[in-house]
Amino acid sequence: MSNKPELHEVFTISGIPKFTFVKPKEYPRLLMALKTPGRGIVVEGPSGIGKTTAITKAIEEVAVATKVLKLSARVRADVEIIKQLPEMQPLGTVVIDDFHKLADSEKRLIADLMKVLADEGKADSKVIAIGINRAGEALIDFADDLTNRLETIPFEENPDALVAEVLRLGEETLKVAINIKDEIITAANGSFYLAQMLAYHTCLDAGITEAQAETKQTTISFAEVKARVFETLARKFQARTQDFARGKRLRQEGRAPYLHILYWLASSDEWTLSLDKAKFRHADFKGSLTQIIEKNYLVELLAALPQAADVIHYEQRNHLLTVEDPQFVFYLRNIAWDRFAEDVGYLDIQFPSRYDVALSFAGTERHLAEAIFNNLQARELEVFYDKNEQHRILAQDVEDYLRPIYQSDAQFVVVLLSREYPKRIWTKFESEQFKQRFKKGGVIPIWFSDAPPGVFDESGRVGGITFDVVGDSSAQVTAICDTISKKITETRAQRRISP
Repeated sequence: MSNKPELHEVFTISGIPKFTFVKPKEYPRLLMALKTPGRGIVVEGPSGIGKTTAITKAIEEVAVATKVLKLSARVRADVEIIKQLPEMQPLGTVVIDDFHKLADSEKRLIADLMKVLADEGKADSKVIAIGINRAGEALIDFADDLTNRLETIPFEENPDALVAEVLRLGEETLKVAINIKDEIITAANGSFYLAQMLAYHTCLDAGITEAQAETKQTTISFAEVKARVFETLARKFQARTQDFARGKRLRQEGRAPYLHILYWLASSDEWTLSLDKAKFRHADFKGSLTQIIEKNYLVELLAALPQAADVIHYEQRNHLLTVEDPQFVFYLRNIAWDRFAEDVGYLDIQFPSRYDVALSFAGTERHLAEAIFNNLQARELEVFYDKNEQHRILAQDVEDYLRPIYQSDAQFVVVLLSREYPKRIWTKFESEQFKQRFKKGGVIPIWFSDAPPGVFDESGRVGGITFDVVGDSSAQVTAICDTISKKITETRAQRRISP
């Protein structure tokens, strides 16, 4: 039996690296926190950055005299032990991995325990929590006075020099020269795990499964390694990614907010997306994202898709979405998004207008306008509705603010032509902005059955919808929104096939 180091031991894709451990830049701070009696520690940051490995190595280096108990918030039996920790003193050193997965009640319990241990300066008890970005905020939320008693150590992206050192150690151990080392360092983006994974597949392609007698040069291109890794990961992640991108129900007319959340994560150097910030960075998705946040749609979706929840964590308290698996990060970053969107079922994910629909109506019809707005927004459409934009209009010149919306910022203007419509100042202003769009197919009139003929002469030249003022309002709203949605879906389909 060979005693040579094997590939899986050198470039490690599961477990603690045996030959390629490199101390991250936060390592000295971690050592000092371990040596401080009673001081609680939170190590937070993206998956695959080396948190668990660093803690394991640091505990070995400090050579703590007490026992070490490793628990995971993902394991039900471990969670039951976590609940009993306050009654189990002295604890020794307790490491709680995936701390962010705990329920709030358990997080509060750990916060209180850390405070007691710090106040008493316990040399025989220490709690270390490992979690994703901002994991420590949960503890502070439950115990404000814990701030100065807790050592929060953020593990961020490792510098390229440290990633390069991981590869150098592996090359030295296996006696291999990796020809695409620079590309691997760039693609790893600070993740030790991703560097290990790409190096592993590079060596595997060269037939290197253990240390060589003489140095062997790899010859594969990075594009080929990336394609092979992506193909392998697609078998693991594709179905759950498509399910997440569709949301609870595929809406071809909608703006595909769940798909875009994944796209924004893939486009970012970070592994965490703030939905609150995304609303401001991507104003044309503000309505869809607001729905996801305020109506808990994202919480419900992840509860319905446990496989997606295994790799994506949503912190409802601060609206943060974080990718937990570094392999999933690599998969997302290498998706061909136009093809992916088509495979999911979306007709088009390029939106020429900030809004899909802008509503124009007299104040007397606000109840109907609001019902239409709510119905269309639930279909993941972006709708301009003045009541929803009051905070933006404040201190602005109202005419300057509204003019571009009705002229061009909305794909369609839906105008509620009631008896009162031509009598109001603001509807006269709005109609002046969009009346030239009738000839271009940009206005959808809704004629009220009790409005006199000629209430808006331009509207008679195009197809519209009649609203029966004595009929079932709710049923008519649904029918109106069905028709508008079909029109938007058809328009997107035509735009996609147009040369």
